[in-house]
Amino acid sequence: MNTSTPRETSFAQPGCTVWPDVATLREELDGLTPGQKKSFPGFSPFSLPLTALHGAQPGRKLLLTAGVHGCEYCSILAAMELARELDPAMLHGSIIIAPVANPSGFYDRLPALVAEDGKNLNRVFPGSEDGSYSEKLALLVTGLQDWADFYVDMHGGDLHESMHPFVYVPGVASAEVTDFARQAACCLDVDVRVLSSATTGAYNSAAIRGTPSLLIERGGNGRWSRAEVDAYKKDILALLHFLQILPGDTARTQMQRECATVIYLDSEVRGLWFPAEGIEPGRAVTQGQVLGEVRDFTNTVVQHCTARLNGMVLYMTVSLAVKEGTPLVAYG
Repeated sequence: MNTSTPRETSFAQPGCTVWPDVATLREELDGLTPGQKKSFPGFSPFSLPLTALHGAQPGRKLLLTAGVHGCEYCSILAAMELARELDPAMLHGSIIIAPVANPSGFYDRLPALVAEDGKNLNRVFPGSEDGSYSEKLALLVTGLQDWADFYVDMHGGDLHESMHPFVYVPGVASAEVTDFARQAACCLDVDVRVLSSATTGAYNSAAIRGTPSLLIERGGNGRWSRAEVDAYKKDILALLHFLQILPGDTARTQMQRECATVIYLDSEVRGLWFPAEGIEPGRAVTQGQVLGEVRDFTNTVVQHCTARLNGMVLYMTVSLAVKEGTPLVAYG
């Protein structure tokens, strides 16, 4: 891991986990000259769109992915626009942007899942060469994570989720990796930083393997707005300044609260979800406060939900229909 001194950019790094298509991609990237940008509209065999920017000057290497969950539109559109707008002549280092890491989930409008095998791509990292479609796709992304000095996985609320902007920092990696990721998170315009204890997810997998990583959450409800996309892009540009890939200082825009305990409340049964009045992302909750109810079709309450601790609602389901395991409210 490199957290202090940028190293000279090279797209072919020895010792990385490489699936054959990662090697093919790196052969293409090796042909880039300093200051060049190249887009791959659908890198086979996954129809994975990629843009590579080889900076005019040496520096750190950044991987950006969006669309691991194909219906989180603010992140996808922000990544697409950054791929078009960033000028490699201004960069110190290199960037690979994968704006839709799960193309089939995007086109089929599948919340969280990959169409080919019905798996959640974010739950199968680091992937497997002998695994299912999602596991092979995850292995391709893992090969790009191993290339990078820093990794950002861009997310948001899914079709049925409303979200308060926040950022996840990996808490299960080495202290050095976690500390550098935390420093990077502080440059983002979000007021909550969650220290994750999970070992699943693309960003946690990368961090465990030694690459400082973040997962940013912004947007939701199956929609995008110009304001939210621009806010997302502003965060990524601030990160580029922090990493010294773009020249200039990073101005911290607001104070962040680090949250090490988050309660993820899931539905225990199939039914209809009725959030309590005033329960919405960004609002404070107190221990014992009613969060909502799941009812059956006779209007009988089958699950009564209350807060286990004081905190703030980070995200919540806003759809009426829920089934076993549907995340209802996350707060901390």
